[in-house]
Amino acid sequence: MSSPHDPQPWPTEWLRGALSTCVLHVIAGGPTYGYAIASALAGAGLGTIKGGTLYPLLARLEEARLVTVEWRAGDGGPGRKFYDLTDAGRAEHEHQAAEWRAFTEVTTTFLHTAAPTSGKDPS
Repeated sequence: MSSPHDPQPWPTEWLRGALSTCVLHVIAGGPTYGYAIASALAGAGLGTIKGGTLYPLLARLEEARLVTVEWRAGDGGPGRKFYDLTDAGRAEHEHQAAEWRAFTEVTTTFLHTAAPTSGKDPS
C-alpha cells in the first residue's frame, strides 16, 4: 500500500494509461507550462511525473494538434513553453475523460462483486 508521501504512489502501467487524459485535463484549465502541469498532477496525488515522460507526451499532443504551444518570456528567468488546448484538444479531453469514467465505473463495479467462479476446476 502506498502513502501520500511516496514519490510514485501508483503502478507505472496505471499511470501510463491515464496520463494523457490527466494532462489534457490540467491544460483544459487554461494555458500552462510543463513544470506547472507536473506540479498539478503531483498535487492531485498522481505522483512525480518525470520530464522524460511528460515532455514527450506534450510533444505528441502538439504533433496531434490537440495543443498549441507558445513561448513566453519569464519574469527575470528563462522563457517558458505554454500549452493550450485547441478545439480538437478540448473535444479529445471530453472524449478521453468520458471513456476513463466509464472504464473506472466498470472496473469498480466488477471489483465490488464476488470473484467469478468460471475457470475454476470444479473437482
